[in-house]
Amino acid sequence: MLGNILNLFVNTAYADTAANTAQPPPGGSMVSMFVMVGIVILFMYFVSIRPQTKRAKEHRNLLNSLSKGDEVMTSGGILGKIAKLNENYVALALTDSVEITVQKSSIVSALPKGTIKSVV
Repeated sequence: MLGNILNLFVNTAYADTAANTAQPPPGGSMVSMFVMVGIVILFMYFVSIRPQTKRAKEHRNLLNSLSKGDEVMTSGGILGKIAKLNENYVALALTDSVEITVQKSSIVSALPKGTIKSVV
Protein backbone atom coordinates (compact mmCIF):
# COMPACT_ATOMS: atom_id res chain seq x y z
CA MET A 1 0.00 0.00 0.00
CA LEU A 2 2.78 2.40 0.85
CA GLY A 3 4.47 1.49 -2.45
CA ASN A 4 1.36 2.47 -4.43
CA ILE A 5 1.16 5.85 -2.70
CA LEU A 6 4.86 6.47 -3.27
CA ASN A 7 4.45 5.72 -7.01
CA LEU A 8 1.98 8.62 -7.22
CA PHE A 9 4.66 11.12 -6.19
CA VAL A 10 7.88 9.59 -7.56
CA ASN A 11 8.22 8.25 -11.09
CA THR A 12 10.20 5.13 -11.71
CA ALA A 13 13.46 5.73 -13.63
CA TYR A 14 14.40 3.21 -16.29
CA ALA A 15 17.79 2.70 -17.91
CA ASP A 16 18.28 4.33 -21.33
CA THR A 17 18.61 1.98 -24.28
CA ALA A 18 21.51 1.95 -26.75
CA ALA A 19 19.26 3.12 -29.62
CA ASN A 20 18.56 6.43 -27.88
CA THR A 21 22.22 7.19 -27.17
CA ALA A 22 23.14 7.00 -30.88
CA GLN A 23 21.18 10.18 -31.67
CA PRO A 24 22.99 13.56 -31.62
CA PRO A 25 22.25 15.82 -28.68
CA PRO A 26 19.47 18.37 -29.17
CA GLY A 27 20.51 21.90 -30.09
CA GLY A 28 22.99 23.27 -32.63
CA SER A 29 26.70 23.12 -32.92
CA MET A 30 29.13 25.82 -31.81
CA VAL A 31 29.54 27.00 -35.41
CA SER A 32 25.85 27.78 -35.74
CA MET A 33 25.94 29.69 -32.45
CA PHE A 34 28.87 31.84 -33.68
CA VAL A 35 27.05 32.50 -36.95
CA MET A 36 23.96 33.67 -35.07
CA VAL A 37 26.02 35.95 -32.81
CA GLY A 38 27.72 37.39 -35.90
CA ILE A 39 24.38 38.06 -37.55
CA VAL A 40 23.12 39.87 -34.44
CA ILE A 41 26.27 42.01 -34.29
CA LEU A 42 25.96 42.92 -37.98
CA PHE A 43 22.29 43.77 -37.50
CA MET A 44 23.09 46.07 -34.57
CA TYR A 45 25.85 47.77 -36.59
CA PHE A 46 23.67 48.50 -39.61
CA VAL A 47 20.57 49.48 -37.61
CA SER A 48 21.98 51.64 -34.83
CA ILE A 49 25.72 52.31 -34.93
CA ARG A 50 26.26 53.17 -38.60
CA PRO A 51 23.37 55.69 -38.95
CA GLN A 52 24.39 57.40 -35.71
CA THR A 53 28.00 57.85 -36.83
CA LYS A 54 26.81 59.09 -40.22
CA ARG A 55 24.62 61.75 -38.59
CA ALA A 56 27.47 62.79 -36.28
CA LYS A 57 29.80 63.17 -39.27
CA GLU A 58 27.24 65.29 -41.15
CA HIS A 59 26.76 67.53 -38.08
CA ARG A 60 30.53 67.91 -37.66
CA ASN A 61 30.82 68.91 -41.34
CA LEU A 62 28.00 71.44 -40.89
CA LEU A 63 29.71 73.04 -37.89
CA ASN A 64 33.04 73.23 -39.71
CA SER A 65 31.46 74.89 -42.75
CA LEU A 66 29.78 77.73 -40.81
CA SER A 67 30.92 81.27 -41.51
CA LYS A 68 29.93 84.81 -40.57
CA GLY A 69 26.65 85.86 -42.19
CA ASP A 70 25.14 82.36 -42.45
CA GLU A 71 21.56 81.96 -41.32
CA VAL A 72 21.14 79.06 -38.89
CA MET A 73 18.62 77.39 -36.61
CA THR A 74 19.47 76.20 -33.10
CA SER A 75 18.17 73.08 -31.38
CA GLY A 76 15.75 75.33 -29.46
CA GLY A 77 14.24 76.62 -32.70
CA ILE A 78 15.87 80.05 -32.63
CA LEU A 79 16.62 81.52 -36.06
CA GLY A 80 19.53 83.91 -36.37
CA LYS A 81 22.39 85.17 -38.48
CA ILE A 82 25.94 84.43 -37.37
CA ALA A 83 27.58 87.68 -36.21
CA LYS A 84 30.69 86.26 -34.51
CA LEU A 85 32.20 82.83 -34.71
CA ASN A 86 34.44 81.24 -32.10
CA GLU A 87 35.82 77.72 -31.72
CA ASN A 88 33.09 76.71 -29.24
CA TYR A 89 30.57 79.55 -29.30
CA VAL A 90 28.58 81.51 -31.88
CA ALA A 91 27.04 84.95 -31.51
CA LEU A 92 23.69 84.99 -33.30
CA ALA A 93 22.12 88.27 -34.39
CA LEU A 94 18.38 87.94 -33.91
CA THR A 95 17.71 91.55 -34.93
CA ASP A 96 20.00 94.50 -35.63
CA SER A 97 20.31 95.31 -31.93
CA VAL A 98 19.90 91.86 -30.28
CA GLU A 99 22.67 89.24 -30.17
CA ILE A 100 22.77 86.03 -28.17
CA THR A 101 25.65 83.66 -27.61
CA VAL A 102 25.03 79.92 -28.01
CA GLN A 103 27.22 76.86 -28.10
CA LYS A 104 28.32 75.93 -31.57
CA SER A 105 27.07 72.36 -31.09
CA SER A 106 23.49 73.60 -30.56
CA ILE A 107 23.24 74.63 -34.21
CA VAL A 108 21.26 71.96 -36.02
CA SER A 109 20.91 73.33 -39.54
CA ALA A 110 22.07 76.03 -41.90
CA LEU A 111 19.25 77.84 -43.69
CA PRO A 112 19.24 79.28 -47.21
CA LYS A 113 19.94 83.02 -47.47
CA GLY A 114 16.81 85.13 -46.95
CA THR A 115 14.92 82.58 -44.87
CA ILE A 116 14.73 84.80 -41.79
CA LYS A 117 13.31 87.72 -43.80
CA SER A 118 10.63 85.48 -45.35
CA VAL A 119 9.59 84.00 -41.99
CA VAL A 120 9.33 87.26 -40.05
